[in-house]
Formats: sequence, structure tokens, C-alpha cells
Amino acid sequence: MKTPSSRPQRYALVTETYPPEVNGVANTLGRLCEGLLQHGHQVELVRPAQTGEYPGRDEAGHLSEQRVLGLPLPRYTELQVGRSARRLLTQLWTRQRPDSIYIATEGPLGWSALRAARRLEIPVVSGFHTNFHQYTEHYGLGMFGGAAGAYLRWFHNQSTLTLTASLTQQNELARLGIQNLAMLGRGVDAERFHPRHRDAGLRRSWQAGEQDLVLLYVGRLASEKNLDLLVHSWRAVSEQRVNNEGRVRLVMAGAGPLRRKLERQLPDAIFTGSLTGPELARLYASADIFLFPSLTETFGNVVLEAMASGLAVNAFDLAAANQHISDRYSGCVATAADEHQFLDNLQWLMADVEGLRGVRLHARHSACQLTWDGIIQRFAGYLQKAAATRSSAAAIAPAGSRPRA
Repeated sequence: MKTPSSRPQRYALVTETYPPEVNGVANTLGRLCEGLLQHGHQVELVRPAQTGEYPGRDEAGHLSEQRVLGLPLPRYTELQVGRSARRLLTQLWTRQRPDSIYIATEGPLGWSALRAARRLEIPVVSGFHTNFHQYTEHYGLGMFGGAAGAYLRWFHNQSTLTLTASLTQQNELARLGIQNLAMLGRGVDAERFHPRHRDAGLRRSWQAGEQDLVLLYVGRLASEKNLDLLVHSWRAVSEQRVNNEGRVRLVMAGAGPLRRKLERQLPDAIFTGSLTGPELARLYASADIFLFPSLTETFGNVVLEAMASGLAVNAFDLAAANQHISDRYSGCVATAADEHQFLDNLQWLMADVEGLRGVRLHARHSACQLTWDGIIQRFAGYLQKAAATRSSAAAIAPAGSRPRA
């Protein structure tokens, strides 16, 4: 695999979540790190120690890991934020200076990494992976939404470039006042997520035959995912017949604080908990329609995973769905927050057998074009460009100039 730069470089990636943690940010960072290594770059990964690990340092080939102390994230106790580690990172990057640094998260660890990088005058590229400023409304903290937005604006405007996952997100961040935005996008492994993993035995365990339709949700069971709309939609269609004889089933995959409440609201649904690897691929491929009611996504990796698995996605015209779905051709997209249209689209998918079949075929075809290779090359190019900007500035700096404190 050819490297997009003229020589291998050393990059640092700072993130407060990483595989095997299960979320879109961890999945993306795992892909980006793996991709840089495959291109021959050296990577310094800075992250919190996970369950069963200790803070410390490991090195294996071109990958070095610096694990720091973490704290559980409020309302997301299975995830952590890394504690501030400015002194440690300053020492580390003084000994082994990265060409540029990618900061994926804006918590205490990301904030301290930004401060260390600025002190050492190392170029920083930041990523916007989570709309935490929008989450405040879902957790009774709406009064802090403005402060959260101001902090995110300050944080990202300290970096050379802020990478976004989708065009809709890029537009939203521009309105927030964040500058120097660039689109990175996301890919999907269309071999891992593939219709061939469909499992009739798994469907039977859901009491679903081939004439039945299985509706699927994969994601966190939390308020910001707009799951009240999913509950409402299910109640509206749960008794609907499929092709005059089939039934409809609902499968919910994921974990989160709303699970018990949802189990009470959806007594006929199957709750699987969080799944990964082959189990997750089999789950996707064994369903028929993917429900994605969220209005707060920066992207929504699950949308591409569902499409690659041959599912018809029913979502709002935002983030990944906005970018990669043609309405009633490769999925269904409703105008943002238009719940009636969301439900109408679902009912159309369930009622039109040929329409559903065509949507599923086109969804798979569209997803197959979205490989990670192009995303990795673009990502490496952004990091290389940031490093080159620093090199050019250093070349013309006056003798005796010193890094800023």
C-alpha cells in the first residue's frame, strides 16, 4: 500500500475512547490508527486506560501507546474521559516530537493535549466526533448549552484544521463559529457487513420467518437518540400485516440508561444488548429495515453498516443519511424532525414489497463505494499538510526564537 506522503511521518492521536469500546468514535479512531500504520507511519496513541488495564506505556512496531488515568463519563458510565495530562504529554512529545497531532475528543485529556501541543508549537488537527453541546438539552442541562458551544468553538479554533464527518455537520459547525473546517467523511467495511451473513436460524429465534419483516435499531439506548419516535413508530405499525400474511418484529441492539424503560414500552421487542464482530454483522444482515430516528448525530456509522448489510434505512435527512441516501431509492430520508414523514416512509417500505427490494439492493451498491482506503488517504493528507505548515514556518523563523508558553 503506497503512502500518500513522500516519507513516513510520526503522528500522535489523542482520544478518550478506543476499541474495544463500542461506539462510533472508537470505531472511527481504530480505523484511522490502523490505516496510518498500514501506510507506514509511526503512531503515538494517547488514550485512557480501559477496564483491566493500567496507565503506562507500550510500544509495538510503529505503534506506541500512552495510557493515562480516566474518569467515568457522567450518564455514560461505561465510557471514560481521560484526566488532564499536560505535563506528561509535554515531556513525551519533547523526547519524541510528532510531526503533527490529531485530537479527537474535547474532554480533559484532549484539552491538556492541546495545551501541550501549543506550548511545543506542534501543529494540531482536531476532529468533531460528538455533538455534546446538543446533548445538554436531553439531560436537563439546557442552560449549559451555550457554554458548551462556546467551549467547543474556542477549542477547535485553536487547531490548524477541524475535520468533520458530514456536510450537514460542517455547515452546523460553521454556524457555531468554528473556522478552518474540512470534510473527512467515513467509510464502511462492505465485506464485514454483507447480506451473505443473513441467518435464518437467528430470524427463527426472533419468531420471524421469511415472509415476516424485521425492523432493527442499533445504537445507544439513550435520550439523545430520539427513541420516543421509535416507540411511537413501532406502536403505529406493529399490527400491520406484511404482504397480507407476514408479521413485523422489532429488534433493539445496544446498551444505555433507557434500556429498562424501553423494555417496558416495547414488551414485544427483542433486546440483544451490545454486539460486536461477527455477531453484529449477522444481526444486521438478518433484519430488513433499519430505523434511525436520531437528530443529533455527527455522522452515524451504523447507517453505512446497515446499508452495506443490505437493509433499507429509514432516517432523517442529516449526517450520513443526507450524504449517502437517495430518498426512496437507496433508503428513505425525512425532513429533519418531521416525525409524520418518518412514519410515512416506514409504512411505505413495509407496504411496497418491490420498492423495499429495490431500496435494499441500491443501499448495498451505494455502501460498496464507501471504502475506508480513501478516508485514510485523506486523513493522512490533512496531517501531512499540517506538518508541512509547521516545517515551513520553522524554516523562516528568526534565529533564537522559542516556543510559546
